[in-house]
Amino acid sequence: MGLIPLGILSSAATQLLIEYLVIAGGGGAGTGNNVNSPGGGGGAGGYRSSVLTENSGGGAGAESILSLLPFTNYTVTVGAGGAAGAAAANASGTSGSNSVFSTITSNGGGGGGGHLKTPPTGGGSGGGGPSVAPGDASAGVGATGTANQGSNGGNGFFTLGSRASGGGGGSSANGATATSTVGGNGGSGQASTITGSSVSRAGGGGGAGSTTRGTGGTGGGGQGGNPSNAGVAGTTNSGGGGGGGWNAGGAGGSGIVIIRYPSNFTITIGAGLTGSTSVVGNNKITSFTAGTGNVSFV
Repeated sequence: MGLIPLGILSSAATQLLIEYLVIAGGGGAGTGNNVNSPGGGGGAGGYRSSVLTENSGGGAGAESILSLLPFTNYTVTVGAGGAAGAAAANASGTSGSNSVFSTITSNGGGGGGGHLKTPPTGGGSGGGGPSVAPGDASAGVGATGTANQGSNGGNGFFTLGSRASGGGGGSSANGATATSTVGGNGGSGQASTITGSSVSRAGGGGGAGSTTRGTGGTGGGGQGGNPSNAGVAGTTNSGGGGGGGWNAGGAGGSGIVIIRYPSNFTITIGAGLTGSTSVVGNNKITSFTAGTGNVSFV
């Protein structure tokens, strides 16, 4: 779809209509104990979008375009990715941080579960379940994502000699459940054309396996680990979850906030924020890649 000339919808004297894409930081992956026990993949950061004809996370439709006022400060926060669980410590990953634009908040992705009894956490998308010993099956269940922001994590797997962890949930699909020695794949991310070209973001982290590493979900999810390879971190500014760790897991990728608005407005980016603006057709597109602060429009 081509860019929408929002200028025809806005009154420069009274309001500013803005399309947004707000993605939180991805969750960090869980880890095992350096012997035979993988942690789950991190869940993707929450995904909220008002781009017409596109989806928000979890299969929800586009949200309403924001109507803002000129000469007014609005808060922007870009959520950081969550840390992976400590290496060889059976530790769960840390959830990602929320991202914010004005009244819109996306929840950080859930951390992947650590081996044994450390379950994953919910978030924008849920973290993947770890491999757990018999009798601890509830700790190996993938965590639940937030409605209209993301999806659920996949479950871990355990039998004697066969251990693998679940993939983290992605913005558009659940993480896969592990099978035997194969880590579950991370859930797929969601594509958006808000910048003028289609880009997928907010994929879940892959689970770890004793033989086969789960793939990261499209849109920045990190690949899971195995006994010879650490889990891979989620991609920066994608909100991707970190790849599950056999010995060491991957950190979650930081989020991003992107807005699109009529080109006859000028944005002022306050201290504490890192952002850049380009002009595409009748619109300006500002992408915020780090920090927190205020913005205003003239």
